[in-house]
Amino acid sequence: MIEDIKKDADQRMAKSVEALRGVLKKIRTGRAHTSLLDQVTVEYYGSKVPLSQVANISVEDARTLTVTPWEKQMVAVVEKAIIDSDLGLTPNSAGMLIRVPLPPLTEERRKEMIKLVRHEAEQGKIAIRNIRRDALHSIKELLKEKEITEDDDHKASDDMQKITDAQIAQIDEVLKDKEKDLMEF
Repeated sequence: MIEDIKKDADQRMAKSVEALRGVLKKIRTGRAHTSLLDQVTVEYYGSKVPLSQVANISVEDARTLTVTPWEKQMVAVVEKAIIDSDLGLTPNSAGMLIRVPLPPLTEERRKEMIKLVRHEAEQGKIAIRNIRRDALHSIKELLKEKEITEDDDHKASDDMQKITDAQIAQIDEVLKDKEKDLMEF
């Protein structure tokens, strides 16, 4: 019973860490990477689809992405979708190839990005603490219903704290890596 609660909490906390990684991937650093365009959607035969489903996206060099639509008529649509996205990118097309140069980040913009990254990390920590709170509440309910002893309750609480500390340490590591990426020139 307690093991199920701890296992569930650990899995939910791990999902929170993965969600944070997903959010941070979308925050642009100075380097080009294909996941930067993951959130861009294009109009394709009447429905919105992710850019990766209508074009190949690759990294040309450290500051340039290339997008190659699979159909000629999609070049203009893809260009417009990239411009309309909130990424602040300006694509250049040459025939079927669309180059997306990444402008260097200014110092001020880097600091804004770091604030945003820290905020997202704090939201992840809050989510983990909420999961811990829910798990501890479930354990207290078991104690109240006399399904576990007080010793089991104390041990389970200690174990939950260890799990929480480990997951928060992962968030701190992800945050540190992203801050390092943002400060590289």
